[in-house]
Amino acid sequence: MDRLDNTVRPYAWGSPTAIPKLLGVEPTGEPQAEMWMGAHPGAPSRTARGTLVEVIDAAPERELGGKAVARFGPRLPFLLKLLAAGAPLSLQVHPDLEQAKEGYADEERRDIPVDAPYRNYKDANHKPELICALTEFDGLCGFRDPARAADLLEGLGVDSLKPYVDVLRAHPEDAALREVLTAVLTADPEEMAHTVAEAAAACDRLGGDYAPYAGIAHHYPGDPGVIAAMLLNHVRLQPGEALFLGAGIPHAYLSGLGVEIMANSDNVLRCGLTPKHVDVPELLRVVRFEAGDPGVLRPEAAPDGEEVYETPIDEFRLSRYVLPEGGGTHDLTRATPQILLCTSGTVRAGEHELAPGQSVFVPAGEKTEVSGTGTLFRATVVA
Repeated sequence: MDRLDNTVRPYAWGSPTAIPKLLGVEPTGEPQAEMWMGAHPGAPSRTARGTLVEVIDAAPERELGGKAVARFGPRLPFLLKLLAAGAPLSLQVHPDLEQAKEGYADEERRDIPVDAPYRNYKDANHKPELICALTEFDGLCGFRDPARAADLLEGLGVDSLKPYVDVLRAHPEDAALREVLTAVLTADPEEMAHTVAEAAAACDRLGGDYAPYAGIAHHYPGDPGVIAAMLLNHVRLQPGEALFLGAGIPHAYLSGLGVEIMANSDNVLRCGLTPKHVDVPELLRVVRFEAGDPGVLRPEAAPDGEEVYETPIDEFRLSRYVLPEGGGTHDLTRATPQILLCTSGTVRAGEHELAPGQSVFVPAGEKTEVSGTGTLFRATVVA
């Protein structure tokens, strides 16, 4: 079992205080957006034996277990994060596995450098995600029913939005959502910036259901993603609740602190709320134009105290243990690799005492007992 030393990424949208508060350290004044736990080559966790990439590369079957290697290859198939949004992240979607393979192969054939700002596919993998709230957490997830989106846009009283309202009310769901999103993202930039400014002023004046979009517009003035965001469901998670983001589902995180787990991929197609590249044709190939409820997840409790966030993905499995005082010892031994993360209290994992924000990597089959008082998240795979 290896204690992990993890990198905090200072992305501009990060909260300067949320992660330091959890870790019990003084803020630096800079944004601290994500703390990565895993073997992603961009920022692998460090151990006394070397980086987690080096540890796994040296003996994949010993560290990951034979079943996981046979299923996912000689690499850790998930990345665990603490995510702290102080400002909205980009509005985005992720491809499914087939789309990722096709897109990656196409860009490789065209010799697009993997670090080019206009490249879409950094690898050939999909990137399903799960975010579990540690604090109240605001986000956007999936399309609203077109009629509800039309009502929201119409309520702003902005004349230039009327054609979108008419399309949303007159056309079938898939066609309506596709046509309006395409129109928003391909509109004349100056005209759209004016529309966004009018919409933002109306959102600020109206408040209530419009308040989240006023906040988005404050961070991204003139961005067409502000209008695109109004096509999506706004959701507010309470601590312990989660969202699963599958392939093709447009989404954005707006504010809050959470534990995030994802398949080990960098593939993101952006819809807006970003100065980065937006490839509209490829985006439209990947987006699923289906309205639906965002589907807030609550953990399913097992008899041994494990609370599991059920998803249809095998590359990761997230659960938590809320350990009461005097609750005894729990055996977490498993034939697959694990990362254990403490988010409150003090938890003992093997020989390691974990405070909030501290984590360990557990090789497959390693005898693992935990005890203490607090909350422990467990990340592993289904193999």
